[in-house]
Amino acid sequence: MERAAILLAAGLGTRMRSALPKALHPIAGRPMLNHLIAACEQVFDRIVVVTGPDMPALEKAAAPHATVVQRERLGTGHAALQAAPLLEGFEGDVAVLYADNPLITAATMRRLVEARETADLALLAMRPADPARYGRVIPHADGGIARVTEWKDATEAERAITLCNVGVICAAAPRLFAWLRAVTNDNAAGEYYLPDAVEICRAGGLRAVAVEADEAECRGINSRMELAAAEAAVQSRLREAAMAGGATLISPESVTLSFDTAIGQDVTIGPNVVIAPGVTIEDEVEIRAFSHLESCVVRRGATIGPFARLRPGTEIGAKAHVGNFVELKAAILGEGAKANHLSYIGDATIGAATNIGAGTITCNYDGFAKHRTTVGQGVFIGSNATLVAPVSLGDGAFVAAGSTITAPVAPDAMAFGRARQEQREGRAAAFRAARRKEK
Repeated sequence: MERAAILLAAGLGTRMRSALPKALHPIAGRPMLNHLIAACEQVFDRIVVVTGPDMPALEKAAAPHATVVQRERLGTGHAALQAAPLLEGFEGDVAVLYADNPLITAATMRRLVEARETADLALLAMRPADPARYGRVIPHADGGIARVTEWKDATEAERAITLCNVGVICAAAPRLFAWLRAVTNDNAAGEYYLPDAVEICRAGGLRAVAVEADEAECRGINSRMELAAAEAAVQSRLREAAMAGGATLISPESVTLSFDTAIGQDVTIGPNVVIAPGVTIEDEVEIRAFSHLESCVVRRGATIGPFARLRPGTEIGAKAHVGNFVELKAAILGEGAKANHLSYIGDATIGAATNIGAGTITCNYDGFAKHRTTVGQGVFIGSNATLVAPVSLGDGAFVAAGSTITAPVAPDAMAFGRARQEQREGRAAAFRAARRKEK
């Protein structure tokens, strides 16, 4: 039978102090909502995302999954009920999850739905190191759970219970929506609480159970501090996965990875490297300290950095070298090519075994449009050369240092694009004498 998930994402994130909806704040380069969606897609056949009014960016992030708007924020039970029309006639199990609990894994979700097969309702719970103000899960005599009590409504004895509510529940769709319609707002906050479905389930003579998960996986994110803690947890997971896959991280705690970073074997990553989304690093690559990579591919055996920047659309060929303070954007650097220092290569194709001298730049923008530079194989470009696009250099060409190249260079030709040097004997001494006299 099919399973569905309802993801509650209507929160404004007031404590975030941000105009961005809470569920869109990123962790490891991906919005919280999309972390949760990615895990849910491994377990559930249908996903419905509940958003708030005027949240088009959230609806876009949820695509292609269905969305529904909670017009009034009356509590989590009310929010989940908004998805009922989209699941009309659905007979399978439905789990309700929260976009601000984005670290719950697919494995834990599977344990939750499996527990539901032996009970009428399954609730996700945890035992945090500091129970603080979490809702408490009240045990039942049959070994299951009786109800969930919010901290502000709990007695001192109930607050002493260490099993805390995560808020995620799973039940058959017809029963779940019937229970949610029966939820009242008779509580300290005047809200319709989703976990109240547990007590309503029990009142009907049915059974509810709790599934315990690790606190780190169940952490809620309601502030910038909690967002930072979640980022740290995800980064730790990503680094461990990279090292388990055969990469060496010289200073793991200083390396920033992204949710989709692909790293091969025998890769070495130095300290303070930042890898933004969309990066693939093949085997035997070395990324040296303080480099920044985004939406690019680094082929086998290449060396990057230190202090290099690879911007979107860049592809570094096998065994190529990109050195310190070199920036590439929408550029292809061929196999074995070198750009070892202080260069900008934008909107360019650089052939294999070509050498880019220090201070070389491609002038790719004329104030209105971008233009491309094409450099052949085995080309030598001297230091401080300026290549004004659109321009092409044939295989084996040689560009003299300090040249400005505005016209095509033929294969194996040597190009000089600079003023002729003149020398005037004794002029320097005369100049200095004249300046001293003026002073």
